[in-house]
Amino acid sequence: MDKPNNKSTKHLSHYKTDRKSLVIGGIIVLLIALSPILFYSYRSFPESQTLETSFFTLNTSFPSFYAYAWYFTGKFIPLYLLLLWFLTCKHWWHWIILVPIAMYSFQLWGVINESNSLDELELVYIFPLMMILVPAVYLIRAKIFNQVRENDFQSFEEELAKKKSVWGQIKDLFQ
Repeated sequence: MDKPNNKSTKHLSHYKTDRKSLVIGGIIVLLIALSPILFYSYRSFPESQTLETSFFTLNTSFPSFYAYAWYFTGKFIPLYLLLLWFLTCKHWWHWIILVPIAMYSFQLWGVINESNSLDELELVYIFPLMMILVPAVYLIRAKIFNQVRENDFQSFEEELAKKKSVWGQIKDLFQ
């Protein structure tokens, strides 16, 4: 009996990987291609504050269900696309996409709860997330940059450990 050569075995496993990635890629393309249809679905809602179907009746505090659906799709579709981007991005900086995801999530929550203060308080809730994510992504960037340039990361850490005033830190950002 002849042993199968490694070249044909590699080719078959590579084919399966390529086929799987093509299927996943096709699903992602389909999800992105559906976004305009989902966005314009608000046009199918009535211009009244009451939505009646054979199964249920809903009321809204918005001027109409048309307006409610318009606000909802205006927050949901960007969130949907940002989540697709975050989940499929392979770059080191993809964690920073969580900031706009959080922003649209809070805005969508305000629409769902029919809040009167739409788009006003999300910064209060997003700011703590930004205080963690932005420095973390910057440190990751600095480590990668130092590895690429083969610099000593120890000097960078010592610079970070120095106690400086807020004004001194701001001046360092623009030097």
